Amino acid sequence: MATGILKVKDTNVVDENGKTVILRGAGLGGWLNMENFITGYPGHESQHRAAMLQVLGKEKYDFFFDKWLEAFFTEGDAKYFASLGLNCIRIPFNYRHFEDDMNPRVLKEEGFKHLDRAIELCTKQGIYTILDMHTLPGGQNPGWHSDNATPYAAFWDYKDHQDRTVWLWEQIVERYKGNPWIAGYNPINEPCDPQHVRLPAFYKRIEKAIRKIDPDHILWLDGNTFAMEFRGFDEVLPNCVYALHDYSMMGFPTGRPFTGTDEQKAILARQYARKTEFHRENKTAIWNGEFGPVYANPRYEPEAEKINQGRYELLGEQMKIYDKAQISWTIWLYKDIGLQGMVHTSPDSPWNKLIAPFLEKKKRLQLDSWGKYPSEEVDNLMKPLIEWVDKVSPTAKDLYPTSWNTQKHLDRAILQTFLSDSLQMEFAELFKDKSFDELELLAKSFQFDQCIQRDGLNRIMSDHATVAVLE
Repeated sequence: MATGILKVKDTNVVDENGKTVILRGAGLGGWLNMENFITGYPGHESQHRAAMLQVLGKEKYDFFFDKWLEAFFTEGDAKYFASLGLNCIRIPFNYRHFEDDMNPRVLKEEGFKHLDRAIELCTKQGIYTILDMHTLPGGQNPGWHSDNATPYAAFWDYKDHQDRTVWLWEQIVERYKGNPWIAGYNPINEPCDPQHVRLPAFYKRIEKAIRKIDPDHILWLDGNTFAMEFRGFDEVLPNCVYALHDYSMMGFPTGRPFTGTDEQKAILARQYARKTEFHRENKTAIWNGEFGPVYANPRYEPEAEKINQGRYELLGEQMKIYDKAQISWTIWLYKDIGLQGMVHTSPDSPWNKLIAPFLEKKKRLQLDSWGKYPSEEVDNLMKPLIEWVDKVSPTAKDLYPTSWNTQKHLDRAILQTFLSDSLQMEFAELFKDKSFDELELLAKSFQFDQCIQRDGLNRIMSDHATVAVLE
């Protein structure tokens, strides 16, 4: 039973009795904010949905996505999550569920159908939820995960995008104020403000707007540049937790494998120390909102079991750092089609069988940024272009986001945006002429009792979820 709305006290999150509460859990990624690697489509959610609407027609489109949203998170998921000792689910959502770009500032009540349901399912299992606006009007970063079909984050240059975001959060907090099982609001996921000063200014603005309606709930505020830095932050807002995201490339196919050396452990410790310098200097509470490796697929890699063991060990080493620091964390992510999720669809499911050839094509062409595999075909095309750009424009590699080099900028613009979105109809055509029954069966591939649990990952999470809180 919840003991009041959670608050920030000094560097801790506490309940109404002043007892420290450390939130440990996962992000419900790919659900109310879809992502390409999580369910298999190419490119961006908006274009994916538009292509599916064109192929299926309105009636079947509405039917399919409602059934899919229903199957993706059910009572079975909430019970399993709680059984691991985890106590928090971060729920990412796309603003388009609640407001239409062509009909701005008109609330879409139907958008709350599945969000309300998930919050209630979590409440019944004693799981807190953090509401995370993962996609903002205009796009708050140049990533696919903000449903931004361009490399330009227009949110920062257009006041109306910002005004609409404030308006929508006012509608949301009006609905959920007073709910003790909501741990708070995450207003912006992974912002990327090239000027560094507009983000903290916007946080001050939205904090005031939210507090007028809901003075109680915590705001969970991501750092800049994909939640990796806090340059330009000049004050700590009241009852706010500041968030970092702490991925390690040693957990990805194109990164250096983690072998547990002292050097690698020191790299992880330095990375965390750098990202939390702001928190420690300002004595704020800390939340690691996203982290975690991706996992090898036996279909593609014969030594998948060995590779994944190394990635579990990497994860465990990161969690030791977080245990020592006594911070809240939510791993990325809960459910997908087999790359990163705690739970994933079966390779033998109707969904995976249908899209398997397309997934092979995406892998070969490196259409997904997340968990991409090496590709000689793509390298032979892209490397000369990268070298040419660096030659004629030596400063190209220094363009914001500063974490991107020339290859990342070109991969994003050419492979993950232009080429990926040109293949939207090819993916959608896989669903052409499917009956209502067939569509429902495809949607139910994501239902908990049809899915597989990634036991190695979940065992580690459960072990660290139950690490004692030091009072």
